[in-house]
Amino acid sequence: MTPIQQQKRELRGRAKAARTAAFALHGAPASARLAAHGIGFSGSRPDAAVSGFLAIGEEIDPMPLLRRLWAEGHGVGLPVMVGKGRPLVFRQWREGEPLCEVQWGIREPLDRAAVLVPDVMLVPLLAFDRNGYRLGYGGGFYDRSIAEIRAAKPVVIIGLAYDELEVDAVPHDAYDQRLDWVLTPSGPKKCQTG
Repeated sequence: MTPIQQQKRELRGRAKAARTAAFALHGAPASARLAAHGIGFSGSRPDAAVSGFLAIGEEIDPMPLLRRLWAEGHGVGLPVMVGKGRPLVFRQWREGEPLCEVQWGIREPLDRAAVLVPDVMLVPLLAFDRNGYRLGYGGGFYDRSIAEIRAAKPVVIIGLAYDELEVDAVPHDAYDQRLDWVLTPSGPKKCQTG
């Protein structure tokens, strides 16, 4: 294990504890406040295709925000894992459409759902800093996916999180992809990525 990997592992433990406390303190109202901000702050087109996710455990719930995006006319997709070490594929989904459950309690659209290549990606995280670095779960799925899409076209990356998950600095490797924004219940935070 490299020093950076060890630092990430230690931060994951602290971040999970912070997220547990934030979830207990804020609950569902935090998700409603997230939705109230929308994604207009990002400068994305009104018809932008958006990739979202379904909350697992104590993650902040993006569903109220996804409902707003559908109401505003955005196409929304959810991530689908296609293999270890491979980028995610995003498939179109609307609330009420069938999902299949895969590992770790993750629910995915069915294979018959159309593939969506997002213009805006909403991503989960355990910790973030103002330089746009995020700490995920360690699988690298989002980093590979963001890199692949960025190589093909412009895409805006927005992390969704409780305010309490901000840290001074997230340890990072060269392959870690940076966020453009973080949306928290208190509002959007522009990342210093320049």
